[in-house]
Amino acid sequence: MIEPGISEISSFLKEKVAGFRNDPISYHEGKVISVGDGVARVAGLPGCLYGELLEFRGCVYGMAMDLSADGLGAVLFDNADTVAIGDTVLGTGRVAEIPVGEKLLGRVVDPIGRPMDGKPLEADRFLPAERPAPSIIQRRPIDTPLETGILAIDSMIPIGRGQRELIIGDRQTGKTSIALDAIFNQKDTDVYCVYCAIGQKASSIAYTVQTLRENGAMDYTVVVASPASDSPATQYLAPYCACSIAEGFMQKGADVLVVYDDLSKHAVAYRAMSLLLHRPPGREAYPGDIFYLHSRLLERSAALKEEFGGGTITALPIIETAGGNISAYIPTNVISITDGQIFLENELFHSGVRPAVNTGLSVSRVGKASQHKAMRGVSGTLRIDLAQYRELAVFTRFGSDIDESTGRQLRRGECLVDLLKQGKGRPYSLFQEVSVLTAYRADVFLGTPSKEVPARLEKMFAYLHRRCASLEKIVNAHGEMDDEEFEELKNAIAAFGAQTQQ
Repeated sequence: MIEPGISEISSFLKEKVAGFRNDPISYHEGKVISVGDGVARVAGLPGCLYGELLEFRGCVYGMAMDLSADGLGAVLFDNADTVAIGDTVLGTGRVAEIPVGEKLLGRVVDPIGRPMDGKPLEADRFLPAERPAPSIIQRRPIDTPLETGILAIDSMIPIGRGQRELIIGDRQTGKTSIALDAIFNQKDTDVYCVYCAIGQKASSIAYTVQTLRENGAMDYTVVVASPASDSPATQYLAPYCACSIAEGFMQKGADVLVVYDDLSKHAVAYRAMSLLLHRPPGREAYPGDIFYLHSRLLERSAALKEEFGGGTITALPIIETAGGNISAYIPTNVISITDGQIFLENELFHSGVRPAVNTGLSVSRVGKASQHKAMRGVSGTLRIDLAQYRELAVFTRFGSDIDESTGRQLRRGECLVDLLKQGKGRPYSLFQEVSVLTAYRADVFLGTPSKEVPARLEKMFAYLHRRCASLEKIVNAHGEMDDEEFEELKNAIAAFGAQTQQ
């Protein structure tokens, strides 16, 4: 081996020294010129991005939300009391990000990605909180059902994977319970779940997490929590971060269910933030872009074509009404964005109908396209039956005489209402839902007292599980029944009815 000479080494070193550039590292730096109510005005950051994260003294973070010629307005996430006039502000050059991936399953995080369950979190992937929605070319029609396990919803207001179905109603009418039951029903399926709590009491969020854990749902669920004690900026960011976590799963071809609980408080937080930034108020003091606030969030829910990953995000946004007024500002905005709504009525709830779904005002704009064939075959006239019963029930309040056919229709309507009642945390399988509706059509439960219906239903489920075990597996796996299998189910239910009447 020939060693290089001194002249060769010298020329090599001279070449390296000549090519060396000592570029100074530049930091974008500004000064706080005013601060108050969780909002800081900053001067000296002319290249700042909208939504960029800013670092204040004492490891306090904020987000640039108001860009103007004389400076910018930043909303502070937490520890806002430590920020003072004259403090140095550093521009990070990046927008708000959230960790994504399967390492988040079973975890509770805040909108900035910090764990709230006391355990360390290691993430290798991050996504921005705000991302553009999939284009029309990337989307495909919604044709695959997302089973909630709630008979009233799966039979009359079916939800498809990739759909946005609004849950709307007054407070304490069971909105969160429906969303949680839908999450529980995804156990042993291929659907990941993300639950986003916005502006709730910390105790309520802790109870929800405990409920998810007790039902074994945290194994496939991520909780993003921004309690009422958080700043408006943190609450504003929460649903966007939850959606980015869902998109992290969707990019890998997975199906995801996202619950936003609730967007009413999200709108209030954005209104507070906008007023503090001195933005011009509009109707009900909301800023002019309040519609865009929710449209750019919910439009990110989609069913993608196979060439773009094939994943889906199904959104269940929740809106709280006052006095059942669904024509208020925020409810009408979100209704116009979503693909249908499940309206929970206060009067039905207090009369003992749980879930208190008003089928007259509830609708799914995807409809039967996102329903299993087995369910489609037995749920055809349910809405009409229920509407006719409720119309007839109004007249019977006056005590007028009714003929035999009207009386039978009333009894069948009462039986249907009893069969649609369902306990909290008790989702049905598809086979159980189909069998209940088949039993209703065969009048097996006609004349059964309301108090005895739940116990008799459990007996029927146990009987069918013993007698039709293979049929139950087929229906739950494929969602279809041919004519012979349907006859087998009808005969088994008829035999159960004859057995229990003896």
